[in-house]
Amino acid sequence: MTNENQPEGKQPSLLCQAWGLLRRPTSRWSLGAILVAGFLGGVTFWGGFNWTLELTNTEAFCISCHEMEANVYREYRGTIHDQNRSGVRATCPDCHVPKPWIYKIKRKIQASNEVLHKILGTIDTREKFEAKRLQLAKNVWTTMKETDSRECRNCHTFTAFDLSRQQKRAQIRHDEAAEEGKTCIDCHKGVAHKLPKGAFDAERELNETWNAVHKK
Repeated sequence: MTNENQPEGKQPSLLCQAWGLLRRPTSRWSLGAILVAGFLGGVTFWGGFNWTLELTNTEAFCISCHEMEANVYREYRGTIHDQNRSGVRATCPDCHVPKPWIYKIKRKIQASNEVLHKILGTIDTREKFEAKRLQLAKNVWTTMKETDSRECRNCHTFTAFDLSRQQKRAQIRHDEAAEEGKTCIDCHKGVAHKLPKGAFDAERELNETWNAVHKK
């Protein structure tokens, strides 16, 4: 059918066709109204999704889990990342949750496995936690090696270091690390949590495996 108001032989413009499509009603609503409602619904969903995401990205949420509060959080208290002369704190998500959105979502998906083990009670006692501690630490160390200590570098970067204001030992080590391409976790294991038993052997094994794979 042709538009009665359209001159014979002349097709309506694309703009007119699009506008007509938006005004064309369904049984109750026009397509335009449906699109507006869909847009508003999408904005509401996206806002709610991000609000929930950030709610689970706080120190308070992390330590609401007994396993974390009774173990690693208590060890973190009083460390340089918790209390220092500048008053700048690095909390659980600062060190363990990526800031880039795509990596943050990936980490949240991985956390579903942690929720499962929370339900199963895998480390719900100190004894169970200590038995799993080395493996848990190795998982974190491996991840940080793979990401070049990405979360550490949110605050610390070689380019921002003023080596002249560091202690002599730190100057030497940081200078060597920069030249050799080392990453933060290579030297700073146990900076906020106690090292598990067997940590040094595990570190040597991790480095040997890493070098064999990445430095061929």
